[in-house]
Amino acid sequence: MSRPSIAAPTVECAPNVSEGREHRVIERLADAIRSVDGVTLMNVHADVDHHRTVFSFLGEGARVEAAALALAARAVELIDLRRHRGIHPRVGALDVLPFVPLAGISMAETIALARRVGEAIARRHALPVYYYGEAATRPGRRTPRALRQGEYEGLAARLASAGGAPDAGPARFDPRTGAVLVGARDILVAFNVWLATGEVAVAREIARTVRESSGGLPAVQAMGVLLASRGIAQVSMNLLDYRTTSIAVAFDRVRDEARTRGVAVSRSELVGVAPRAAFAGRAPESVGLAAFTPELYLDTYLDSGAAPLRSGA
Repeated sequence: MSRPSIAAPTVECAPNVSEGREHRVIERLADAIRSVDGVTLMNVHADVDHHRTVFSFLGEGARVEAAALALAARAVELIDLRRHRGIHPRVGALDVLPFVPLAGISMAETIALARRVGEAIARRHALPVYYYGEAATRPGRRTPRALRQGEYEGLAARLASAGGAPDAGPARFDPRTGAVLVGARDILVAFNVWLATGEVAVAREIARTVRESSGGLPAVQAMGVLLASRGIAQVSMNLLDYRTTSIAVAFDRVRDEARTRGVAVSRSELVGVAPRAAFAGRAPESVGLAAFTPELYLDTYLDSGAAPLRSGA
């Protein structure tokens, strides 16, 4: 299926919502994005075990802003965190809402956009909003991981603490909706490798070896999880700078670490879209992406004359 290219200036938004099982709900969330003219919904990636869906869309800044607010309103309406159980850490129904400058727009302008959206969500829905990434306004709030300490279950205590006040909105715990993390960042590639074993301890060992914080690959976050519905373990990774560590390098390292433990890799999974350059010249099939199509290249949606894609944390 052909996709339209998007003229500069172009912003990407990749919201993560805490719903990955109810197809009807996911489709209504997607429809909220589609309702805004001039926005292209590139990909919808839902996972039942993570109980999470990632939407990837782009367009001109004001239109992306409108689509993000439409999605936020629908997520507040449809998602009840009191019933949510999944393996991915989360603090909110609309858990993270990152904006990424792609072409014809600066990071400073993207930060301003993110904060406008955060203020609007806080005001319209009386929700606590935290800013992260380049949009962060306080030390210690640069990463979603830092802001998810204690997760949803610990959010009420966090909001009541001296250092837990949100950047926008009330320090009020809404048990249905939680909080929203709104950020501005460069391109992040979410890439998972499935192991041919159900031993989650193996996946956790490999993740510990691969991630930067444990002395592994630079600009890589990783965790090992069990996909209970499939009976397999997964190494789930965020590549914060694909030019520093490509998909190819990350895959090879996980594969090699698995082999040393007598385990094979069964396949890989791209969450959302990725720049063609993130593959470092390798074919998608060589990194376990057997069903890859051109619609999963971010480049497919950009004009050939657009500015180079950004990368980084």
